[in-house]
Amino acid sequence: MTPLPTRPLGRSDMAITPVGIGTAPLSSTPDWWVYWGRQSEAESIAAIQAALDLGINWIDTAPFYGWGRGEEIVGRAVRGRREQVFLFTKCGSMPDGQGRSTEDLRPDNIRQEVENSLRRLQVERIDLLQFHDPDPNTPIEESWAVVQALIAEGKLRCAGLSNHPAALVERALQVGPVASLQHQYNLLRRGVEADILPLAGREELGFLAWSPLASGFLLDSFELDRLDAADFRRRHPFGTEPLARPRRAAVERLAAIARRRGRTMADLAVAWILRRPEVTGAIVGIRSPEEARQMTGGLAWTLTPDELEEIDAALAGWEAALAAAGRS
Repeated sequence: MTPLPTRPLGRSDMAITPVGIGTAPLSSTPDWWVYWGRQSEAESIAAIQAALDLGINWIDTAPFYGWGRGEEIVGRAVRGRREQVFLFTKCGSMPDGQGRSTEDLRPDNIRQEVENSLRRLQVERIDLLQFHDPDPNTPIEESWAVVQALIAEGKLRCAGLSNHPAALVERALQVGPVASLQHQYNLLRRGVEADILPLAGREELGFLAWSPLASGFLLDSFELDRLDAADFRRRHPFGTEPLARPRRAAVERLAAIARRRGRTMADLAVAWILRRPEVTGAIVGIRSPEEARQMTGGLAWTLTPDELEEIDAALAGWEAALAAAGRS
């Protein structure tokens, strides 16, 4: 098997494959409000191991995913294979007691979360710890200082920021290194192109794109009616009007572009994200070995200028609908 290409993750000492294993879907439990439908632990472990067999060398998880279930599954899946994979997790998102979550990035809580993650992952060091979302009640300077201490103690290799605006990233950089940024980025959500991607390029930060397939809404095979009745995507704006119809129209046009080139819609979505030089990797959520084996299909497709023009034209109606709905 030909080794997959790698890209440096910012200024860290890690080089990662252009796609990584996303674990939110396979962490699903009925009591977690981001429910993806029924998922067995055995199938989840098999999916992760199938991706590792392809040469994919990093996994992105979080305590938030199934409230610890995701990290526990990852820990079991990589047992005996720790040396071939980088483990990325997060901290800060906590149950709010009302079925949702709240952010807590106080130094003591960060330390406790790191200890919990180390235990669930069954490792002595986390390769990349990311603040899951901003905590409006704790100055990022305090939070980032404890992260630097944890790196010095050997419990973390490095750290990054997820879903943080540019201003907070710049404040964190005044305290210590930021290895990477993680944000939603896909054909239907391009907001990071305005400021986050330029910041990543300017500061030589890694960039990890979450939800490159828009939680499945970018797949031409996606059928909302076939999802579990409690699946969170049934309530997602992409699946309800006024966005559902223009989203379907855009995906049909995009899928036609992919088919003419003998590719899948997932291949196109991943290739499009990876066209940006600031992007280090796309986090592709998987739930089965079959889905794992489809992860690398877009890596060998370098989109041409003509193809990019076609894609922009296919998205024009969607972009107009998004702006009209006030969600651009």
